[in-house]
Amino acid sequence: MKLGMVLRFPGETGIDMAPVLEAERLGYDVVWVGEAYGTDAVSPASWILAQTTRIHAGTGIMQMPARTPACAAMTAMTLQALSKNRFRCGIGPSGPQVVEGWHGVPFGKPHARTREYAAIIRRILAREQPLEHQGEHYQIPYTGPGSTGLGKPLKSILRGDPDLPIYTAAISPAGLRTAGEVADGVLPIYMAPEKADLVTAPVEEGFAKAGAGKTLATFDIAPYVRIRVGDDLAACRDALRPDLALYIGGMGARNRNFLQRFRQAPGLRGRGRRDPGPLPRRPPRRRRRGGCPTR
Repeated sequence: MKLGMVLRFPGETGIDMAPVLEAERLGYDVVWVGEAYGTDAVSPASWILAQTTRIHAGTGIMQMPARTPACAAMTAMTLQALSKNRFRCGIGPSGPQVVEGWHGVPFGKPHARTREYAAIIRRILAREQPLEHQGEHYQIPYTGPGSTGLGKPLKSILRGDPDLPIYTAAISPAGLRTAGEVADGVLPIYMAPEKADLVTAPVEEGFAKAGAGKTLATFDIAPYVRIRVGDDLAACRDALRPDLALYIGGMGARNRNFLQRFRQAPGLRGRGRRDPGPLPRRPPRRRRRGGCPTR
């Protein structure tokens, strides 16, 4: 097992590098940075790589609909070259509210998009031949409506590293199967140690589909783990509740909340508890503090 950290970057105050440098001194493996609809993930990752020498930095994640696969590959190859192979390429579909409400593009089919996206990045890195891809989400060269007809297959000028590790963000069984099939690692936002099979079993199903002898021994599962250190257990739990409540209850549309579905998965609901269905749009005010259960 290796240790990593997630760096939360508010944007206005800059990056506090002290925790990153201390993590590097202690032998941590990687720092992950994310993006939603404010700061991007690539710029902080670049900043971290420029000021460290050993620790890796990864995008957790680059939203696929926000940039083309070729753009993501160019970014990854550039950061790999600048950092002496310390960059990890994390990609993910994000969610329909951000994709359609912020980026203004169709959400589409996230698992199909992930397969195409990863395949295109790998072809660019391999440089075996000029890039061509005809899929449901991406057509390279593009010949559809509005095209000039002048596009032609190209090969990257920069020689990237074909062994660049690609991670995908996933928490649903279908997403985890896709990760096992096409990626080198997965970034589950939650993972209960007592129910690790909820993550590993679908990943191994993806291995079987991919073939080529993929196993957990060569696949990196990097779950996000919330930690609060202190002597008062109740206070530590209370400090973590708002973040859990936000992600489980407030992320995504009311009737299409992926994390809420995961919370209701068999084995995670308490014994005898019924499926509560979609969460209300706004919890009662009296329950906002300390209202998120611990089990």
